[in-house]
Amino acid sequence: MSVPVAAARGARLPSSVAVWVAGAQLLAGAMPANAALQLKGWLEWLHRVEMRVVENGVVEEVAVNAGQHVRQGDLLLRMDQREPRSDLLAAQAKTARARIATEKAQRELDRTQELFERGLIAQEELKDAELGLAAAQAEEESAKAAEAFAQVALERTELRAPFDGIVVSRNVWKGDVVYKTLQQEPLIVVAPDGVMLARALVTADVLRRYRPGQEARVSILGQLRNGRIHSYGVEPVRVELQGGVYYLDVIFDKRADELLRPSETV
Repeated sequence: MSVPVAAARGARLPSSVAVWVAGAQLLAGAMPANAALQLKGWLEWLHRVEMRVVENGVVEEVAVNAGQHVRQGDLLLRMDQREPRSDLLAAQAKTARARIATEKAQRELDRTQELFERGLIAQEELKDAELGLAAAQAEEESAKAAEAFAQVALERTELRAPFDGIVVSRNVWKGDVVYKTLQQEPLIVVAPDGVMLARALVTADVLRRYRPGQEARVSILGQLRNGRIHSYGVEPVRVELQGGVYYLDVIFDKRADELLRPSETV
């Protein structure tokens, strides 16, 4: 994407930058608009999370569609949970039996300790009781680990929103058979919708004038809002005759009722 730059002949380059992005002008610094460098660009999501399941199974429910707003923790997708729920119940039962065995071994040790102190049994019998308790405790810990593993396996049958955002795409439907090793595209993609990036292509000379965190103003369809320079490219996107061309990103807050899309131009 070419980046036209407009500046008065012989004038010094300002310490602020104006970037037209999807009908929006980014103004870094507090220089007047007529002194700003103008660069064409576009909108991008701040980031995207591509979500896939990590267990094989059949899709039981898809709770969202593309364009839907979600809150952190909202259910996005659920796989058939009958088998993992059964495994969890079996693991919980094993843990309960192991806990009972540990309690029984503890009572046996207490009784043996009392008899040993009264001189009625040999020390070897006390040692056996101590070993019996240690073995029971080990079995209980093993059962707890198996239960925790089964709980994780059950949780992995669901995809939930990692943050407040918007569903960018949905590529799965109820009844789909999903294999964890054969998901060529993400099932659901989520992006934060409270912030967006205004991205421009600039030369290295322009890039050197700015730093991440520098205050910026963003004008979208004539409305200004505060922003800041989020990042800039280290490696060139491409190399042209005049040199390398890099990304310059400005982050700004997006209102919930705004319909702004990546790559949108006006």
